[in-house]
Amino acid sequence: MDGTVLVADDDRTIRTVLTQALTRAGCKVHATSSIMTLMRWVEEGKGDLVISDVMMPDGNGLETLPHIVEKRPGLPVIIISAQNNIMTAIQATEADAYDYLPKPFDLPDLMRKSARALEIKRRRPSPKRDEAKDVDELPLVGRTQGMQDLYRLVARVMNTELSVLIKGESGTGKSLIARAIHDLSDRRTLPFVVANSNDAETIESFSSALARVKGGTLVLDEVADFTLDQQTRIVRQLDALADTAPRIMATCQTDLASAMEQGKFRSDLYYRLAGVVVNVPALRDRVDDIPLLADHFLVKAERDGAPERTFTAEALAAIRNYSWPGNVRQLENIVKRLSVTAAETDITEVDVGQILGGQPAMEQVSAGGESDKLSASVARHLRRYFDLHGGALPPPGVYQRILREVEMPLIEIALDATGGNQAKCADLLGINRNTLRKKITELDIVVTRRRKLM
Repeated sequence: MDGTVLVADDDRTIRTVLTQALTRAGCKVHATSSIMTLMRWVEEGKGDLVISDVMMPDGNGLETLPHIVEKRPGLPVIIISAQNNIMTAIQATEADAYDYLPKPFDLPDLMRKSARALEIKRRRPSPKRDEAKDVDELPLVGRTQGMQDLYRLVARVMNTELSVLIKGESGTGKSLIARAIHDLSDRRTLPFVVANSNDAETIESFSSALARVKGGTLVLDEVADFTLDQQTRIVRQLDALADTAPRIMATCQTDLASAMEQGKFRSDLYYRLAGVVVNVPALRDRVDDIPLLADHFLVKAERDGAPERTFTAEALAAIRNYSWPGNVRQLENIVKRLSVTAAETDITEVDVGQILGGQPAMEQVSAGGESDKLSASVARHLRRYFDLHGGALPPPGVYQRILREVEMPLIEIALDATGGNQAKCADLLGINRNTLRKKITELDIVVTRRRKLM
């Protein structure tokens, strides 16, 4: 790597780490904790790459970007920020940052991006748009890789004409992402209309929905619920749209590919909707974002009039360890309840347990996909188990613990199915009867003999 890198961050440790890493890679480095100093270096013509934090003691890295573009149009800027939300990613993209990385960032990844930035020409700058309204109300918050990838995809597609299909389980925030794409796009001043299956019941009703859009954005909500007749109606009317056609988006929580194979969803409609497919991760697949979201919703509840509250570390751990079958929507509702019902300012693990004790803990499974397979469910469980240990490894003996977790319910259910008859149970399981007896003893399983009416 060759070139001069300007590093601006108010965290001395980060400045030191970046300076050492970039110097070892062959770069010259100028590091500062001041935006004013950074801008002076830029204006003096120093630097082939800028790596800048957002929040600095004397300014904002994102707000400085347009000035860097004006002074040095070919100078790439990589933004790093602890503000891990969609607005930061969008602002960085639209302010023409070369790239954006959330804190804590992966140093090898930053080094790779820096090397590429030093090798290629700066793309043409684009004007900064006005900030969209109500962005703080969107719970599109997270530092996990899945959410960062989602932010970048939204930034790339928001000002295109491509249709967008947003896929994800109920409660993951599909409609909020559709709204964010609209509100952050060039169409934000035009209508945003959501149509469900009732709005496609007749030609007249769907025509009315199209008329309300007026070149804005039309979202077909849970499009898999539309009947084949309704799908046919939509295809015909979409094909008849004029040059001032609205942008079309759709949401769904089922596997449309499977629905097409079963003849339940028209392939021509699918290809009209799936210009870009945005997959929204389930909350259990981004465990590290759960405390961040919980705090976000607590602040939101306070703005809405709830008492000031704070989560204890134990309470956040309990929230993080829950499976959240209802995803982000369920988490928000629980946090709202806790903000009102907690007896003290600090929300404790006991408070969380009292609320979550009445909640279903079963993970939600989409119909007709890989998630129906036992192996996929086990894989999700194991990934979550490892994720819950942060960056550390679980205690030794994982293999035996996992086998016990699987063996015990399998043997109990098999015994129940055979009425407690161990000979029949052993035959059902395909194991020796003595092996079954040994497992029953080891696992402390209670065997009840009864007549099985089957």
